[in-house]
Amino acid sequence: PASSSSDKALDTSEDELAGGCPLPSTPVDPRLLETEATVEVLKAQMGGDDMDLSTLAHNAAEQAEEFVRKVWEASWSVCHFRSLPRWLQDNDYLHAGHRPPLPSFSACFRSIFRIHSETGNIWTHLLGCVAFIGVAIYFLSRPSIEVNLQEKLVFAAYFAGAIVCLGFSFAFHTVHCHSQSVGKLFSKLDYCGIALLITGSFVPWLYYGFYCHFQSKVIYLSVVITLGLSAMIVSLWDRFSEPAFRPIRAGVFTVFGLSGVVPAIHYAISEGWVNAISHASLGWLILMGLLYILGAALYAWRVPERFFPGRCDIWFQSHQIFHVLVIAAAFVHFHGITEMAMHRMSIGECLPQNPISL
Repeated sequence: PASSSSDKALDTSEDELAGGCPLPSTPVDPRLLETEATVEVLKAQMGGDDMDLSTLAHNAAEQAEEFVRKVWEASWSVCHFRSLPRWLQDNDYLHAGHRPPLPSFSACFRSIFRIHSETGNIWTHLLGCVAFIGVAIYFLSRPSIEVNLQEKLVFAAYFAGAIVCLGFSFAFHTVHCHSQSVGKLFSKLDYCGIALLITGSFVPWLYYGFYCHFQSKVIYLSVVITLGLSAMIVSLWDRFSEPAFRPIRAGVFTVFGLSGVVPAIHYAISEGWVNAISHASLGWLILMGLLYILGAALYAWRVPERFFPGRCDIWFQSHQIFHVLVIAAAFVHFHGITEMAMHRMSIGECLPQNPISL
């Protein structure tokens, strides 16, 4: 509309000026002066005397495109699975309620407050991330007389893994509808975050479980870090995020998590099963593992939407349940390693007896 009025004003000014300049003895018409001033203003706004009608048309097209984009962002509606582009088609058991491709990050983040198939996935891990940030700030800000620096660093590794994992997951589910390239990038970050959470979960358990056995602790931590890096490298593979590889994704991270069975059995055999359960929080560790495995199985097999296609489009789909179980497992593990730390600190310094060796 602004460009049309500008064109009209410019056409009017050209018509009026076509009559020629007034003779010196003729009084100057005020309307002519006003028209000349309008032309100068338009030229100044358009970038100088070299502005032509093609540039005006180009500017008008850009303004129209921007207007249409803003209207589209404000008025988009959810669509059916069949209407999605192939790169957004992930779970064919979820029929309706999907976001269409959104052309900007602002539109993607505003969609957080809309109801669609990703609403539950977004909010579960957003709230979980905020909760862990709060717990981390509370724990790490405790005075040194209560929690010394070394213990804070051990727990910081776990907090970092949990916060990064939940934060990347929230970001992925928010912006993956932006474009195919953005979706692939954030899916890789999402899977790397899972690997970091598993790695960070091992650190405090191995630190306190093998507190007085430096060799075993270093070996296990080295193996865990190597497996974590390997999982992240696999996550960077482009095809890893494709729907066909969903069971493989679940399998990779499940096997990585189950690698913790080896040091747990090592500890239980050396120290006794009773001590492993009471002092090393083996019971909480098993519960955490069961929650992760259950979540991964539901995610891989797409239960319950597999049995109720089209009825779990918005709520109670497998990915949402998986998210809830991940958060529950993370807090269960936090409780377990807190008990381990309290028990370890109550014992005092290490005693040179009953060494644990590989």
